[in-house]
Amino acid sequence: MTNYEEIDFSPLDALAEGEVVTHSRVRDVRLRSGKVLALITLDNGRDHTRPNTLGPTTLRELGATLDSLAQRASAGEIQAVAVTGKQYILAAGADLSDISRVGSKDNARLIAQLGHHVFGKLSELGVPSFAFVNGLALGGGLEIALNSTYRTVDASAAAIALPEVFLGIIPGWGGAYLLPNLIGIENALEVVISNPLKQNRMLKPQQAFEYGIVDAIFPAANFLEDSLAWADGVLGGAVKVDRKNEPGKLERLTKWPIAIKMARGMLESKIGTVPKSPYAALELLEKAKSGTRAEGFAREDEALAELVAGDQFAASMYAFDLVQKRAKRPVGAPDKALAKKVAKVGIIGAGLMASQFALLFVRKLQVPVLITDLDQARVDKGVAYIHEEIGKLEVKGRLDGDTANRLRALVTGTTDKSLYADCDFVIEAVFEEVGVKQQVFGEIEQIVAEDAVLATNTSSLSVEEIGAKLAHPERLVGFHFFNPVAVMPLIEVVKTPKTSDAALSTAFVVAKNLGKNAVLTADAPGFVVNRLLAKVMGEAARAVYEGTPVVDVEKAFAPLGLPMGPFQLIDLVGWKVAAHVQDTMVKAFPDRFYANENFHALAELPEVVEKDKGGRVTGWTKAAEKLLKPAVGSTPAPAATILQRVQDGLAQEIRIMLDEGVVPEVEDIDLCLILGAGWPFIDGGASPYLDREGASERVFGDTFHHPPVKGIGS
Repeated sequence: MTNYEEIDFSPLDALAEGEVVTHSRVRDVRLRSGKVLALITLDNGRDHTRPNTLGPTTLRELGATLDSLAQRASAGEIQAVAVTGKQYILAAGADLSDISRVGSKDNARLIAQLGHHVFGKLSELGVPSFAFVNGLALGGGLEIALNSTYRTVDASAAAIALPEVFLGIIPGWGGAYLLPNLIGIENALEVVISNPLKQNRMLKPQQAFEYGIVDAIFPAANFLEDSLAWADGVLGGAVKVDRKNEPGKLERLTKWPIAIKMARGMLESKIGTVPKSPYAALELLEKAKSGTRAEGFAREDEALAELVAGDQFAASMYAFDLVQKRAKRPVGAPDKALAKKVAKVGIIGAGLMASQFALLFVRKLQVPVLITDLDQARVDKGVAYIHEEIGKLEVKGRLDGDTANRLRALVTGTTDKSLYADCDFVIEAVFEEVGVKQQVFGEIEQIVAEDAVLATNTSSLSVEEIGAKLAHPERLVGFHFFNPVAVMPLIEVVKTPKTSDAALSTAFVVAKNLGKNAVLTADAPGFVVNRLLAKVMGEAARAVYEGTPVVDVEKAFAPLGLPMGPFQLIDLVGWKVAAHVQDTMVKAFPDRFYANENFHALAELPEVVEKDKGGRVTGWTKAAEKLLKPAVGSTPAPAATILQRVQDGLAQEIRIMLDEGVVPEVEDIDLCLILGAGWPFIDGGASPYLDREGASERVFGDTFHHPPVKGIGS
């Protein structure tokens, strides 16, 4: 096994340049029993907006601190060691900015080994070690706790998680071995694999306690005092620690292999086999059922080195940077001081989409929201839906009774459009047809104030054309949500040549207040997400109408790593919507997009495809087969041909969009695809993937990125 004491970690010195060092500050605490506990507080000297992170210098300092405490323990000066963090934060894991410029696979291995070397000391002090998880504990922050003998948690801690799989790597400082041996394989699979794949879901403190990740949970008000008193009880034998979820021999023999097999099947069904990190994590969890801690740590060293050096991690870090930084500072957004204060919102329509808008606006903005429709029955149905959804949130405990009642009171519905008069922001959710949208905006413009902002949620129509008959088209802005409205984080904010900075600024401020990420796009067909998804769906349809079986088409798209196949996606968004979008794109760009009249006939069917329990498309319904038969050719396309067509088509379309100024930079296209279409982090959106696959070179003789976003092993 690896002897970490003999490893030369000096190659990591270059990575320490510019590191925000998290210091290990020590003070002795005399417990009520008279025993002395050495308390380490991790603190990088910044406020809570800059979490403690764990770079090479930080780890070395912590290692030196633990060495000196081991000596003091040996001399009988201290009877325990505890680690906690600065206010609200234990640690947010490895310093990712350093890992992303690691330089070589050997250095990646050294990073894993250094973490194991240092954290391993927590179990080799000669006295018990405690982790007082006083706040955010992610990745390496949680692994500090897992390497300790005992753990407590602050009931108000923001989040506890091992998010590494979400970023294309694995828990590499003990988490993949220690966690399943602490809380059992099923719980560990949830924390290490399932949660990261569910949009990076985190644990609340109570969940961490119930799983057995921590041994005790205390209120925030006296967290440190309670933790110290609890530790004193543990040291004296008065407090017995119940490791209720620790796996026994029977679980290791029976439940463990079954859980791993089921998890593998779930992964293959849900995400395919392209992502590497979930399967690497699964293999580590499988092997953790037996063998020594040293063997488990050595496996983590190799797995982390392999993944950190790979393309998927490089792309994930590019995507992570987009979401964490670029999304929070939208390029092209006017000064927010120009924004109109929104004290009342109007929503034209009372159908499902309009009702979802109303629910989101009233929850996030907490201002009066007015919905209207052509008849009172539809209005009443919309208001009832909103009230019902607020009630569900109340039952779940996400809203208290007073707040729920206040939100219900803020939502009103009517057929009387004159009540729009005092609305500051009015958005339509009506039929996707230019004439209909022109008509409703024409009526509303006569009623609202001159500086009220009008917004259209069109998914592919020209915003400028929608506003062509307005007296003040400068007040109109595109405000394109994605389904489901409450969940999807993207809004495409569409600027026409006439849109004023005040209207645009208002749209960006409203989007932010709704908790969404806004990306500025020009008024071009399909904007960003639907334009590129139309390319994907069009190429899938082309292959089918050539004669390729639908299952083969779905498989051909698997290397893209998308969350679902193209026909599974079409079935989700709706066949009529998909047919409409394809028509719009073919009308705009007939030489680059594919549509087929037969598609509209399919869209009229109640069901078009058959699917398995995992939602994957397994074939056409009999009715769809009958409709397709006369329209389908007899020259099926090979999988490689289909994949290259979609790769090259995407590369061409993105290059054209950049040349036309649809968005400021290619990063904005990738951000839109990640946030609006679930494009995987491991691709980095689309452009890094297309560069790596050679599509960019094939189409326009260059790459989108200089240098391309690639792993250090590429």
